[in-house]
Amino acid sequence: MTQWSVGMETTGDTIMKREQIVELADAVATHAGIASGIGNNGYGAKIVVEAHTREEAVEKAMGVFREAAERADLPMWPVTTVEAASEYEIDPEDW
Repeated sequence: MTQWSVGMETTGDTIMKREQIVELADAVATHAGIASGIGNNGYGAKIVVEAHTREEAVEKAMGVFREAAERADLPMWPVTTVEAASEYEIDPEDW
């Protein structure tokens, strides 16, 4: 299995408050996740999953993301951006 870093973002019609994004961050933390969106009309997260393919990684990450958003009591807005990179595609110099 390969580790994948998958980032997802939503777009909606409400400005996200700090407390909402902190709740999302707490919900994705178990997947080495981070959350974003304070002051924006949407929210996002980047999480790490293990999968054999990019498609499988995105599917797993979307499930985690949706569960985390629900746990954080965020609106279920459409996901507008998805990016996935395997541990072999990430250049350590980019860190």
